[in-house]
Amino acid sequence: MNTVETGNFVSVHYKGTLESGEVFDTSEGRHPMEVQMGAGQIITGFEKALMGMSLNEKKVFTLEPEEAYGHKDDNLTHSFNRSEIPAEMEIEVGQTVALSSPEGQQVPAQIVEANDQKVVVDLNHPLAGETLTFDIEIVGISSTPTQQAAGCGSDCHCSSDSD
Repeated sequence: MNTVETGNFVSVHYKGTLESGEVFDTSEGRHPMEVQMGAGQIITGFEKALMGMSLNEKKVFTLEPEEAYGHKDDNLTHSFNRSEIPAEMEIEVGQTVALSSPEGQQVPAQIVEANDQKVVVDLNHPLAGETLTFDIEIVGISSTPTQQAAGCGSDCHCSSDSD
């Protein structure tokens, strides 16, 4: 396999930074992230950047929010009465908590406001609204997976977003 195409399993080392230069995610010190091209496993702009790359090729690219995690949506901020939260639960602004959707799925939410009357949570992805820069290197291109599926042991890097 010479270049990345739809259907390929691609292993990539990466470092993601914000406009401030802060690193928000990296594969440094871990196994490379492996994704199947065209399977919707990574953000659109990242997948587009991988297409056509060659083994051992390096690239730096920047994604605007619409190619990454989108813009912040004010409709994804919800307020709960403090009485709806278990009294023993410690609430702290900035904390990420898991909420249950009506379908029973766990949804991460960040607490953005908390007082005696209410707790306000933000369900936007933490990187929503951010411009992201990635420094990547293709370290494998295969027609079959080379890593175990998500849920593998602690010796491999399993990724579901950001990535």
